[in-house]
Amino acid sequence: MQIIHASDFVVFSKKGGGTMGSVKEQNIWIGVDVGTTGVRAIAYEASGLSRASAEAFYPLRTPHPDWAEERPSEILAATEQVVGKVADALRHQGRIPSGIALSTVMHSLIPLDAEKQPLTDMQTWADSRSAGIVRALKETEPALCRSFYERTGCPMHACYPLAKILWLKQNRPELFARTKFIGSIKDHLFHAFTGEFLIDRSTASTTALYNARQLAWDTEILNFIGITEDMLPPVVSTTEARALTAAAAERMHLTAGLPVVIGATDGVLVNVGIGAVAAGQLSATIGTSGAMRMLVGEPRTDEKMRTWCYNLVDGLWVAGGAINNGGMILRWMRDKICHFSEAQMAALDVDAYDLMTMKASKIPAGSDGLILLPFFTGERAPYWNSDLRGLFFGLSLNHSRSHMIRAVMEGICYGMHNVFDALQGFGAVRDIRMSGSFTKSPLWMRILADVLGEPLVLPDNSEGAAYGAAVLGFISAGEMKGIADTADLVHAKKVYAPDPSNHKTYAQLVDISGRLYHNLQKEFAEIAAYQAGH
Repeated sequence: MQIIHASDFVVFSKKGGGTMGSVKEQNIWIGVDVGTTGVRAIAYEASGLSRASAEAFYPLRTPHPDWAEERPSEILAATEQVVGKVADALRHQGRIPSGIALSTVMHSLIPLDAEKQPLTDMQTWADSRSAGIVRALKETEPALCRSFYERTGCPMHACYPLAKILWLKQNRPELFARTKFIGSIKDHLFHAFTGEFLIDRSTASTTALYNARQLAWDTEILNFIGITEDMLPPVVSTTEARALTAAAAERMHLTAGLPVVIGATDGVLVNVGIGAVAAGQLSATIGTSGAMRMLVGEPRTDEKMRTWCYNLVDGLWVAGGAINNGGMILRWMRDKICHFSEAQMAALDVDAYDLMTMKASKIPAGSDGLILLPFFTGERAPYWNSDLRGLFFGLSLNHSRSHMIRAVMEGICYGMHNVFDALQGFGAVRDIRMSGSFTKSPLWMRILADVLGEPLVLPDNSEGAAYGAAVLGFISAGEMKGIADTADLVHAKKVYAPDPSNHKTYAQLVDISGRLYHNLQKEFAEIAAYQAGH
């Protein structure tokens, strides 16, 4: 095993057949953000200044109801493609990266063979095929579920690898028998780049298999689901680095031996990327899904089991909650209700989301009493219920598609409010910073400010996870002392203050929305069962 320190790395590069000589670069790291449907690589200086970027996309496959899969080989190819493009761009600038650092999505599961190669497609965080198993455990073993939560910081839910492994064992016993190792997209990429089968503490803490108190795989949980510790990758710090192999370096147009920092998960790195790194600072993110998060000094759990807690770096954790359904519902609205096709919008030279936002802006706060429960793919925080389904409530003849568009934006913000409410017990809030694709919509940001009744800060760097990953590279290299170094590097671009009148309206509708959820539990379970049978 070759363990290297990024600060010790000296680059020897060739250009036009001649040797450039020894060039020690400490100030450029490539942050790689592997998301749900796409990957982005951005080259950063420590100040947060980006020097080059590239992105690529890959399909999400849904072959059956409640399934959400992706092909690891496609993600790997896309990742190597964008890193290669950024490396080329830097070379044209005469710059040499100090290394690359990884951020990946949470909760993925890849069964691996003896050579650590995927046996099947990857189950993503959105895959809820194990919902029935989770439901049965909650009904028959509530004390066990609480015990697992308090030790791991992960509520019992279908998104977690714990439940995914149980599904595999019960429904694909032949595949389970062939599974020699249990992997995630993080360790799959890291293994492809370095030849080392390792997992960072951040990703490990999002599996529901890792004891956050003991900082080790939880033996009792592993015994419960029927796997052994030697099937799982060893756990290392999020700033751990290994050397890039010659084969991977050639594919990504980099130099062999370059440090690869294993990094953390995208959710916790968002806080770093937008400078929400001090007590009382929260991040509010809406992209494909959504989340609210705050830093805590030790693993924290919620008495009502509404929140999760994942590792960021040694001695620092992130408590929060993620909602399943964010921008994906607005995309559904665009495609299925508004029927704004790509060709149609191109002919008009109009962005579909800009048009939808314009239509929604004509509707008053509260959408004239139209409420959306945005549970199209079940829900994570704070309900952790995969049986939930979407619902428009309050429809009348005066409602139009414009009302529905605004109700979608508002309903997603109601879900964010529920998570925000659950986090109140972890400390006073003094600053909420925004990130994610919803920051492209001033209307949507104003709606969230009005729903929460709190001012929201749009930082000048809203890339989030990519910069957060690069920061771990700088820390690994000794060019930053710690996460707190980013506090003064990210500044407010704009502040959205809540409108008191709108907040009063939304408070009433949030209350109605919450009661709808609680009063329809039986109906949600029945319709989910009906849909599963058809």
